[in-house]
Amino acid sequence: MNGFLNINKAADMTSHDVINRVRKIFHTKKAGHAGTLDPFATGVLPVAVGRATKFIEYLADCDKSYRAEILFGVETSTGDITGEIVNRAECQLQSINAVDSVLNSFVGMIEQIPPKYSAIKINGRKAYELARKNIEFDLPSRQVTIYKLNLIDRTENTLIVDVDCSKGTYIRSLAVEIGRRLNNFATLKSLQRTRVGNFFIDDSITLEELQKVGESALIDVESCLDHIEKFDLPSYRRKAFLTGLSTRIDQNFIEGKIFRVYVDNEFIGVGKIVDGEIKSDKIFSL
Repeated sequence: MNGFLNINKAADMTSHDVINRVRKIFHTKKAGHAGTLDPFATGVLPVAVGRATKFIEYLADCDKSYRAEILFGVETSTGDITGEIVNRAECQLQSINAVDSVLNSFVGMIEQIPPKYSAIKINGRKAYELARKNIEFDLPSRQVTIYKLNLIDRTENTLIVDVDCSKGTYIRSLAVEIGRRLNNFATLKSLQRTRVGNFFIDDSITLEELQKVGESALIDVESCLDHIEKFDLPSYRRKAFLTGLSTRIDQNFIEGKIFRVYVDNEFIGVGKIVDGEIKSDKIFSL
């Protein structure tokens, strides 16, 4: 049992709760997830089982997509509806043209300050642990990229938007900033992750469905890594790759670049360019 699962996480459970359920269903301790979802959030949570757990890290750089509902008129301590209200004012959403203009202003590379209630480490401690103890600290801004930010629906005090973004983007922070640019307080009311790389919400299954279908839901590792460029290794260098030896290559690649490595059309692992040679980074083939 080696492969990935495209789990549709339900609300009010942690990502680790999902892993515990998967471990029980498959009777294995080897399971892990890529890209944590907050308990109140729903949607795509890639889960690795067996030898696939070694390859979770390669999903870290994948772009993601979300459907977010933003509530205006309140601002909370966490940036979402689960936090304590810290600011409140009568909501006055602007015209549709003004809203579109503000949304478009976020598209591209932006500076974003992560929410204090996040798992980012501050001097070895998670930010949310410090925030819960009312310890003052500052989080540095980071560069993230918003590829798409489209308005789907609106009411008197809410907007529903679809977001395509790079890794490291906090939709809670985005919701708060959208509110401020619209001269409002805002917080994230609901969030569904609709995509992580090649894991799409339409192909996902719930834990209840997984309980019924079991192993048939597993997706092979190489299919989940096809965002990584392929490299064909000569068959006579197979053993060298699997035993950690480097193979000299003719092409010039960027140092540290990674590849899906194949021998005779068989996926055998992920390789990395080291000193102009390709060397195994993670081995899949036994």
